[in-house]
Amino acid sequence: MVQISLLLAHPRPNSFNHALASAILDELDEAGHTVAFHDLYDEGFDPLLRPEECYTTGSTVEELLASSDDVLVATHREEIADADGLVVVHPNWWGKPPAILAGWLDRVLVPGVAYRLTDATGEPDGLLSLRAALVVNTTDTPAQREAEVLGDPLASIWTRCVLPYCGVRTVDRVVVGPVTDSTARARSEWLDEVARRTTDLFGLAEP
Repeated sequence: MVQISLLLAHPRPNSFNHALASAILDELDEAGHTVAFHDLYDEGFDPLLRPEECYTTGSTVEELLASSDDVLVATHREEIADADGLVVVHPNWWGKPPAILAGWLDRVLVPGVAYRLTDATGEPDGLLSLRAALVVNTTDTPAQREAEVLGDPLASIWTRCVLPYCGVRTVDRVVVGPVTDSTARARSEWLDEVARRTTDLFGLAEP
């Protein structure tokens, strides 16, 4: 049975990000996948990395994992360690994810869960068993300006830094926008595209 972790990071319940996440969830459910869906704002995920949770050279994995008594963080760590796939839906804010999602990265993708370092200068051993990840971003920046002027920093964050570092080899990313003042037809087409890309990436669950 394929297990998918679906993360949504947008504070407004009526946002287009919520509509995208809902379309993805429906597609995964229809395909027979088991989905752990987390609306980070709705569940009140605490993004603040505590001092005792900070990894330092010489710390053991056991010490690091035992340093947090946050039950929700522990749940997220367990789920991502067991997941076969990951979907992340969030807006492009200042070329980065919202702070709540950045905090999720800090507190959940920790040594012993997402990667292992043998020394401070070595290459990481990715520990996640994710066979694929899908990142969906909304934006109000035209694609040409994003690529030529801004350099698409979210592509670097997800497809070249975070996910490969944790051992994820297949990463698909969908960017939709500009969303502000978009037509109902455009939004419908984006929802269809995201649903199709979800199916293309994860396929049908095994019976």
